[in-house]
Formats: sequence, C-alpha cells, structure tokens
Amino acid sequence: MVLNFAQLRAFVAVVDEGGFGTAADALGLTQSAVSHAVAALERTLGQPVLTRQGGVTPTAFGAEVLGHARTAVAASSAITDLSNRRQGVPRGTVKMAAPPTVCQGLLPDLLAGWRVTHPGIEVRVFEGEDDEVADWLHNGTVDIAVLVDPTGTGGRLVGEDAFHALLRNDHPMAGEPVVRVRDLADDPFLISRGGCERHVRQAHQGTPFNPVHRVRELATLFAMVRSGIGVSIVPGLAAGMLQPGLKLVPLTPRLTRRLVLSGPPDREWHPAVVALVAG
Repeated sequence: MVLNFAQLRAFVAVVDEGGFGTAADALGLTQSAVSHAVAALERTLGQPVLTRQGGVTPTAFGAEVLGHARTAVAASSAITDLSNRRQGVPRGTVKMAAPPTVCQGLLPDLLAGWRVTHPGIEVRVFEGEDDEVADWLHNGTVDIAVLVDPTGTGGRLVGEDAFHALLRNDHPMAGEPVVRVRDLADDPFLISRGGCERHVRQAHQGTPFNPVHRVRELATLFAMVRSGIGVSIVPGLAAGMLQPGLKLVPLTPRLTRRLVLSGPPDREWHPAVVALVAG
C-alpha cells in the first residue's frame, strides 16, 4: 500500500475547511479534484475516512488517520519552509485564529501591515471563541493565534483591551465618564459567549451575576441592548461593531485583557509564524 501525499493533503483540507468546495478553494484545486483525491485515499486504505451525510466529518477510522495525515502535511510544509528560510524570505500560507472582537477591531491593521512587511506570507483567518482559538492552536488546526490572557510567556503582546458597559444612548449612565458594575445592578444583564464571560464574572465580584439571557453572537447581544432588553459588558474592541443608539462606557475599576499573538506552545513554529510574531 502506497499513500499519496496529495490525497492526505486533500483529506486534511476537507476536515479543516468543513467541506469539499471550501477545501478546493483553499488548495487552489477544483472540487472534483479534491473529491477524487479523498476517494482514492479511501480506496487505498480500504475503508472510508469521511462521512458525507449531514455535513462532512471524519469517520472513527478517519479521526485516527487525521493526526498522522496532519503530521505528514506539516512535514512537507516544513521542508518547503526550510528551503525558503535558507533563501532568507519567509513564505507560505499561515492559518490564523482570533476571537470575534479581535477580528473586528485589531486584525485588519495587523493584516494590512503584514501585507507590506511580509508579502510572501498569505494569512487565512479563522474566527472563534477564546477557548476554541486556544484549542485550534494546540491541535494544529491553525498555525498562529491571538490568545486572550495566555499563561505562557511566548508570543508578542499586540494589545490590552479594557472592558466597557454596553448601554443604550438613553440609559441614565450613558452620559457618565465611567460606570461601576453595581450601578447596573437594577438592569437586566445580558451576556454573549463572544464577550469574555470569565472577565465579566471578574467584573461582578461583590455584585450578583445573574444574566437573564445568554446568546452566542455579539451582534445579537448588541441588537438586544439596542432594543432595550438589558445591558451588558463587552471588550473595548467591540467598538468596531457598535450600532447606532448604543454607547460604550468604561468600567471602573478598570478591567483589561491581554491579547498575545503566538504560535503553538508544544511544537516548533512555522518560519512564517516566527516572522509574523516578530512583527
């Protein structure tokens, strides 16, 4: 049995991209070519690696193969990167993950700067919640990420983001220079998974934390506050998503989160990642 690298690469891309069409776009191939490559891999292995009903996901066997396939793809990339490094120019495609507010408020400037300083590096962005981003970096789904308050010492600090109360313009505290969490105790409190619940809980120390609604998307949270359903606390970078009729007011005492650009904690960094983290 002889495995074909292109087949493994196609298999990993389909899993990571969530489908054959998006994998084809990522690889610069036709969808038919990707489908044929995965089918050929399954013929070689003698059993399916993907289920194709209700979305594309690895079979139990495919999940076992996936880690080894990732290693093979990474090894091939490392050889190419070694050649590029010896030529003194970082090149390649880097998968990057970041939380929604970072993607909205910080990432555009980073990407614009990298296009100038590192034109040979293509950055593909994946948006996820804080924990998802950290998991993707750990398991090799992405090569680089903006992590929130990481415990390690690696990486580069790219921002410190202060938390704010999210209020309607007609809220009694909307015109104040700062607001205390206890000043909002009589308002229904709303929270989003994209709003850093760990930090919001910290802000509520000494004040009851009883959200009346939990939503996934920050956009939903903003719409609910604008409709007068309640108030919330969000990172300052959420200002890039602010809708008419809403106001962000800084919290006191000040509460911040550290945003750190980093490669994986447990394996060698892609040379392009090293270049991006260095700035």
